[in-house]
Amino acid sequence: MNKYFFLLFSLLVFSQENTQVYEVLSYDDFKNQINNDNVLLFDIRTMDEFNSGHLKGSINIDFYEEKLFDKFFKKVNKSKPIYIYCRSGNRSKKSSEKLKKLGFVKIFDLEGGYKNWIKKSN
Repeated sequence: MNKYFFLLFSLLVFSQENTQVYEVLSYDDFKNQINNDNVLLFDIRTMDEFNSGHLKGSINIDFYEEKLFDKFFKKVNKSKPIYIYCRSGNRSKKSSEKLKKLGFVKIFDLEGGYKNWIKKSN
């Protein structure tokens, strides 16, 4: 009986581990991972927010422009990891749900958003 319980428990743990699509990264982890030039980095704030400051190399796709947001991300390679951020983490969390439904396999989100980035980088 104990053998079967352990086997079932192991299968559940490993299957959950492998299906994790969305992950919130700390400032340091996010910064280290986006230093690669091949990273797909998206700022999902409004254009005004983006124009007031953004992470170098990021592409602005406004979360609130739903049709544009969906149309744009349907064309992005879903097998590559993507990195997203917003102002504080709320919109990027909601975006991750949309992106998972669109078929993205790995989504990394900046913990605390751009506000946290500014705070930690100063």
